Amino acid sequence: MQVFTIAAKSLWNRKATAVLTIIAIAVSVTLLLGVERIRAEARNSFANTISGTDLVVGARGGSIQLLLYSVFRIGNATNNISWGSYREFADLPNVAWTIPFSLGDSHRGYRVLGTTTDYFKYYRYGEKRNLRFSNGGAFDDVFDAVLGADVAEKLGYEVGDPLVVTHGISKRGGTEHADKPFRVSGILAKTGTPVDQTIHVSLAGIEAIHIDWRGGARVPGFTITADEVRGLNLQPKAITAFLVGLNSRLDAFRVQRRVNTYDREPLTAILPGVALHELWRVLGTAETALSVISFFVIATSLLGMLTVMLAGVNERRREFAILRSVGAGTRHIFALHLIEALFLTAAGIIIGTSLLYGLLLITQPIVEDQYGLFINIGALTQGDLLRMTLVLTAGVVAGMAPAWRAYRNTLADGLTARH
Repeated sequence: MQVFTIAAKSLWNRKATAVLTIIAIAVSVTLLLGVERIRAEARNSFANTISGTDLVVGARGGSIQLLLYSVFRIGNATNNISWGSYREFADLPNVAWTIPFSLGDSHRGYRVLGTTTDYFKYYRYGEKRNLRFSNGGAFDDVFDAVLGADVAEKLGYEVGDPLVVTHGISKRGGTEHADKPFRVSGILAKTGTPVDQTIHVSLAGIEAIHIDWRGGARVPGFTITADEVRGLNLQPKAITAFLVGLNSRLDAFRVQRRVNTYDREPLTAILPGVALHELWRVLGTAETALSVISFFVIATSLLGMLTVMLAGVNERRREFAILRSVGAGTRHIFALHLIEALFLTAAGIIIGTSLLYGLLLITQPIVEDQYGLFINIGALTQGDLLRMTLVLTAGVVAGMAPAWRAYRNTLADGLTARH
């Protein structure tokens, strides 16, 4: 135990250097664990967003683009799908259900999704979990709206409150459909998916607010009230995309081929699981690069500790001589350096882990609000513990070089005749 006390007092005498070394290791550990946490949570968040859906159908384009705008509400569609084409595929005998989507409007930066009540019946996320209401219920009027959990929380809406939809997607305002306000009919329970960031209205509601619009602008001299709209035929002429659930998953490739070769308009059908795999394959290079950078930062920090300890070996020869004079052996000097390296590395790991959790607490709501990505602040995983163990082992190994040099120096000093 004496050698531990000596190591602590020795580090205290060199506290400025020790603190800087600990900070460098702590920042490196925060980066290493943080990158892995974000990577894992992003993958889980993306994978849990949609479940139980066999196909996603949209206008002709890339599979990743279709997945992003239809499921994750990121980006915009290249084109729409005619209602007739949608009905043709929805009425196929091997199709169990469909959920049509209409995107393009917003409210205070949150996407507005036009759909049907089948959305609340068939949409699944995570391990085939269904959507639940924390308050109110689904829309049953043209101007009813169902809010995702985050929208209701951030904007402070409750059931019965009015809201006005903005034409287009903008966080800084735009042309509003103020003459046809919606009413909150329900609020969904939190899912940890883009559903939480979405305002859901009926397809009829989307048609209603655009009935006196043409080409993205109001028709001059033509207005129609909300009450008058309710008496009109509000069947949509086009939608953005639709989800498909099949009676048998064995039919997925057959229906996909039929959609992709459809001759009336260019369409694309994708399998969500395959598209997700393709997305992560694209992002895999960035993931690998971030992980490599993290390990290089760790290596740089440990090399810095090694350099400081090596530089201090000669400067501490007097300290070692005093220790030898009071009975410390060369093995004690060797152990002293290893203990110091162990302490510096362990302190860096502990502070770095604490810093990571502090940053997660601060940035979690910001990341969720801006990107719809929920980062779970859970306990350390086995992978995290393994990385920490590797860093600790590397720190001790890095301390062996100065320990061996100090051992040789003190051994030589002990054998040198003094006059």
